[in-house]
Amino acid sequence: MNDYLIIVFGFLAQFLFFARTIVQWFKSEQEGEIISPVIYWQISLFASMLMLTYGILRNDFTIVLGQVLVYSVYIRNLQLKKAWNKMHIITRTLAIVVPVIYVLWLITGENYNFTSIIKNDDVSLFLLIWGSMGQIIFNSRFLYQWLFSEYHKESVLPLGFWIFSTVGSLMIFIYSIPRLDPVLFTAHSLGLLMYLRNIFLYYGKKGMFSKLSKIPSVEKIFKNIADKIK
Repeated sequence: MNDYLIIVFGFLAQFLFFARTIVQWFKSEQEGEIISPVIYWQISLFASMLMLTYGILRNDFTIVLGQVLVYSVYIRNLQLKKAWNKMHIITRTLAIVVPVIYVLWLITGENYNFTSIIKNDDVSLFLLIWGSMGQIIFNSRFLYQWLFSEYHKESVLPLGFWIFSTVGSLMIFIYSIPRLDPVLFTAHSLGLLMYLRNIFLYYGKKGMFSKLSKIPSVEKIFKNIADKIK
């Protein structure tokens, strides 16, 4: 497949991942605390499908591993939010069927299969281990978040989620440099700022909108946008 088209898949997926973080960040800034809106998990699910596609087409085991670790967690959070059954039946069906199709693709594919993503000559053993560990740490944030949410019987984003995010994202950012991966490089250089900001919010730092929101017209705009984010 054309390399440029593959990059488009990756950037589209990362654009959605970044958009979910912006939405979550905006809502949290407005509320002055970390919020877990429904749309965050809906965007995550769709973006994960695209990122799985990108990882397979790049023959990148670490990317595929990262998405495999968290895919079901996105669905579970939508269930905890009481939003899964409210989604269109076609959307829910696709969310379940697409991973099955990808497994069959990797089993039967010639150019893209389990062997090609694990034994990629462009990825040294050290780089494979480093990238895999980064993905495990980065995506373990959702496993931690899932267990935390199950315990509290609601979907929340605890402090540990953002700590896992920061450490894992930094490792993947470093991995992206020798891999010459513009998608991972761009996504994680921007994402690190958001993850650190949420850690500051957790410790009671005032939202970045707090001063601007003192202006009546701006406050009304922020409130209208935040109220639309569920």
